[in-house]
Amino acid sequence: MPAARSRRRQETNYWPGFVDALSSLLLVIIFLLSLFMLTQFFLGQELQGRDTALSRLNSQIAELTELLQLERATSDDLTSQLAVLTATLASAEAEKDDLAGQLAGIGAGLGDRDAAIAGLEADLMAAERLSDEANAQVALLNQQLAALRTQIGALEAALEASEARDAESRTQIADLGRRLNLALAQRVQDLARYRSDFFGRLREILETRADVRVVGDRFVFQSEVLFDPGQATIQDEGLPELDALADAILQLEQEIPPDLNWVLRIDGHTDSRPISNARFPSNWELSAARAISVAEYLVSRGVAPARLVAAGFGEFAPLDPAENDDAYRRNRRIEFKLTEG
Repeated sequence: MPAARSRRRQETNYWPGFVDALSSLLLVIIFLLSLFMLTQFFLGQELQGRDTALSRLNSQIAELTELLQLERATSDDLTSQLAVLTATLASAEAEKDDLAGQLAGIGAGLGDRDAAIAGLEADLMAAERLSDEANAQVALLNQQLAALRTQIGALEAALEASEARDAESRTQIADLGRRLNLALAQRVQDLARYRSDFFGRLREILETRADVRVVGDRFVFQSEVLFDPGQATIQDEGLPELDALADAILQLEQEIPPDLNWVLRIDGHTDSRPISNARFPSNWELSAARAISVAEYLVSRGVAPARLVAAGFGEFAPLDPAENDDAYRRNRRIEFKLTEG
């Protein structure tokens, strides 16, 4: 009997191990791509919120810019009016000086021209009233111009503050993206460390079982360990292995921090031979039912349902594409994978 075992070791086929290694590498790449897409999604959501705030700030800046241009145009109009009134005041003062000269030239000896003098004096008083009104308007315009300059200064200050907030928002967005990437990288490292500890513990517990294998980041149970052919009810012979798995998961729940989101994915697989009966119309239903049965048993052993995901793959993810009994046996399996929730 030992000699027969020795011959079987010498005739070991390494090709399945090579295929398993390639499958593991592919799954690792898919996991990293999924993680990258998730990172980009959350970062895109955060950046979208920041872009919305940035758009709102840009809109406010545009409105302030338009208001500033309007106020500047009004200031230019008031300046033009002030120049016109200043010219009118100068003209009135010139007329006043001319009338005063005419009045002085008439002299005291022209008694018969009192009516003309009275008319000239009336013109002079009217000119003086016009000059006073022009001075009042100039003073009012100067006040309005000063108020307008104050408003322009306030608008420029508000515009500078908006530009400063815009620059600060861009800086915060860049810093947020960097911190998000660091946090996601740390979560991946933490989960990888706990996954390594979890699988190491299961290797020690199940190392004597030839029908339980470690393939990359997954534990693979052959379906015969847990189920009869075409059935989804767990056999009594497979309960010790599931009990050991439940104990390892319960210990893992105590060790992993609450803020690290993780799940144990239970994947059911069948071979390519079709099945059709009243309970399982296809291999898909059979594989899903088996995964659910394992999940329900682990819950009965105290594992939190929120930490378990049951999935059925049917015959669509074979380990061995060959059409023979050995390939059928390898493809009928239950896989356990610790992954991010």
